[in-house]
Amino acid sequence: MQEVAPGYRASRTLPLRVEALRQWRRRRTLVMGGVLAALPFIMIIAFAVGGSQDGGGGGRDGRISFIDTATASGANFAATCLFVSAGFLLVVPVALFCGDTVASEASWSSLRYLLASPVPRARLLWSKLVVALGFSLAAMVLLPVVALAAGTAAYGWGPLKLPTGGELPAGDTLPRLALVVAFVFVSQLVTAGLAFWLSTRTDAPLGAVGGAVGLTIVGNVLDAVTALGSWREFLPAHWQFAWADALQPHLEWGGMVKGAAVSVSYALVLFALAFRGFARKDIVS
Repeated sequence: MQEVAPGYRASRTLPLRVEALRQWRRRRTLVMGGVLAALPFIMIIAFAVGGSQDGGGGGRDGRISFIDTATASGANFAATCLFVSAGFLLVVPVALFCGDTVASEASWSSLRYLLASPVPRARLLWSKLVVALGFSLAAMVLLPVVALAAGTAAYGWGPLKLPTGGELPAGDTLPRLALVVAFVFVSQLVTAGLAFWLSTRTDAPLGAVGGAVGLTIVGNVLDAVTALGSWREFLPAHWQFAWADALQPHLEWGGMVKGAAVSVSYALVLFALAFRGFARKDIVS
């Protein structure tokens, strides 16, 4: 029977509070938070310089989008910020927080010392994954919260004007926007899984982060290939804007449920591969 030191409990090693504080103090966390918080103000300046987009005159090339109603109200502005950032910008913090977490320890040659503390491998990965997902969710909440506050100050509070016509009452907008953020987070679990798995396979943080972002872009490109037909429904990118169904007079769940199921399925496989591979990996750094 393996002997352990008196009072030692694996469940008490690397507490979430300690790991969260370590990640919070890192410069990349503060920089990413600053970028997301600054985006709404940059867009307000852009609308002020380029002219109001209050629903008149259809979108570019005759297409209708949330940009066309961006300045109708604070809720519209928050929805527009999510619309322009969900496809790529919000991918970056997820890939950064999940891809940098283990690989950075290896690059600093501190990973083996954490395991020698001793922190069980599964416990180390679990703590880092939970904290990384928590920071990813915080990043996705930060953007619409700042956008809603800044948009309300700039354009006033009112109902959510829909680009296709009609509107949602002001009282319904906050729950709907919260649902949008929840779906965006779930849809990004694939990127989180990719980044976290790559983080356990390499000692280069930029390789894990860049690999996750690159593979996410590849998924978007494949979704644009209409020749794939119904096969595109198995791509997480195919459902990334299904959250628009939450901002309709009658809430539609079909696309969001399918998108969430696809994303969670891929993510569970990738997280399992990360834990399985790390448990057998020879840690030399």
